[in-house]
Amino acid sequence: MNSAAPTAVIADDESLLRAQLKTTLAALWPQLVIVGEAGHGSEAVQLVAQHRPQFLFLDIEMPGMNGLQAAAQVKGMVHLVFITAYNQYAIDAFERGAIDYVLKPASEQRLAETVERLKSRIGQPAASTEVVTAALAQVAAALGKPAVQRLRWIQASVGSQIRLVPVDDVLFFQSDAKYTRVVTRDGESLIRKTLKELTDEVDPEQFWQIHRGTVVNSRVISHALREDDRLLVVLRDHAERLEVSRSYTHLFRSM
Repeated sequence: MNSAAPTAVIADDESLLRAQLKTTLAALWPQLVIVGEAGHGSEAVQLVAQHRPQFLFLDIEMPGMNGLQAAAQVKGMVHLVFITAYNQYAIDAFERGAIDYVLKPASEQRLAETVERLKSRIGQPAASTEVVTAALAQVAAALGKPAVQRLRWIQASVGSQIRLVPVDDVLFFQSDAKYTRVVTRDGESLIRKTLKELTDEVDPEQFWQIHRGTVVNSRVISHALREDDRLLVVLRDHAERLEVSRSYTHLFRSM
């Protein structure tokens, strides 16, 4: 495969529609390489992490994690194109620059317009997470659907590799300059998301912020102890102790 060829992932739970879209894209844009096909949102997120395509075609209505929720997981990583059966009342919400759309069934003429738009984005970075978040919120409001699903895994850098780390395996997150440390029992890695972005996406009942720079998985807390004038969290099967700032000591009054 030509390494310079543009790449895409298609996500739609209807295999016939995936095939139709793939065939039409092949006719309109022979250089585009489809590196993966997904039948649901979580599979689409995995394929984006694995292949790092430039474009992601996402059906909105899919079982489990829908297209809006999948888009929230990969924002800033890939140029998004929604495949939707929704009519004109919702289309204004898609006219955002960060998000393109194709109405089902995708006509060749309409898809040709999308192809030309995508070609102009080759070599350009995907829209920032802030821009995509705002666009997704507007789309979700127009469609009456939730835009955010709780984060289920983390895409983290370990050397030159991208690891998929299940969120339930994370012991704690900790700010580290421009990055955030993701610490598990198996080691640690870095992600570019800020701690604030993570706290908006993880389950607040499971992940507790205990310091301005630390969020801990409450399920792995063994106990809290006082050492001099500090309150420290002790984790099960992990040596590192985490300091609790005074603003968050109320979380441990019953421990």
